[in-house]
Amino acid sequence: MKINCVWEHNGSDSLLYAADFVGAYTRGATLAEALSKMPREIASYLQWRGESAPEHCDMVIIQEKNSDLHIKDADSDAIFDCEKSPLTREEYETLKALALRSAKDFLALYESIPDKYAGLSPLRKTFYGQVPHTAREMYEHTKNVNAYYFGEIGVDADNDGDIFACRLRGFEALEAQPDFLQKPVIEGSYGEYWSLRKMLRRFIWHDRIHARAMWRGACHLFGVDGIRNPFYFA
Repeated sequence: MKINCVWEHNGSDSLLYAADFVGAYTRGATLAEALSKMPREIASYLQWRGESAPEHCDMVIIQEKNSDLHIKDADSDAIFDCEKSPLTREEYETLKALALRSAKDFLALYESIPDKYAGLSPLRKTFYGQVPHTAREMYEHTKNVNAYYFGEIGVDADNDGDIFACRLRGFEALEAQPDFLQKPVIEGSYGEYWSLRKMLRRFIWHDRIHARAMWRGACHLFGVDGIRNPFYFA
């Protein structure tokens, strides 16, 4: 299977996105490392969607973004060329369903962790402050991008309730806007460009980043029994 990839990097640090598998990604200290992780990421992602993994992945870089951001900490501002076009209603409903399923699965993983306040990862600071350390911190951080992401495309949303509920309300507010599927590319905060397609991808991508960290940390601390793995991380 051909995997079209967008490569965002700062020197050697790399984020690699599978453009046709919305939200699938790998990170690596080098491009080679990020590429080597992609077949397993695609297998996990397709299993999450209820589809079979390909026997072979052929990664092809279709777009490159040289960034000044902290790529090693998953700081990203790339917009894919394919994210600049409007969505059809069918495309939107498919991606919306994935973004809502991702939120629901993230919540299921979080709720399965016996101690939400136990440290799941080493204490570490990045450009934006302390990295979420406990399941509770990871959950709150992931949930609380809701108002920010929707706001970047001109939708008034909030972070109230659980991660699924506030995301669903955001979509309802979006759909109340006339011609919402025809939203143009918008310059948002910090000079970053956003589109509806990008917002949908960012939700799924951001969920996967923190769900993977939460699952791995919880399995290490508590063992795999009882810890939900709805994303099929290996």
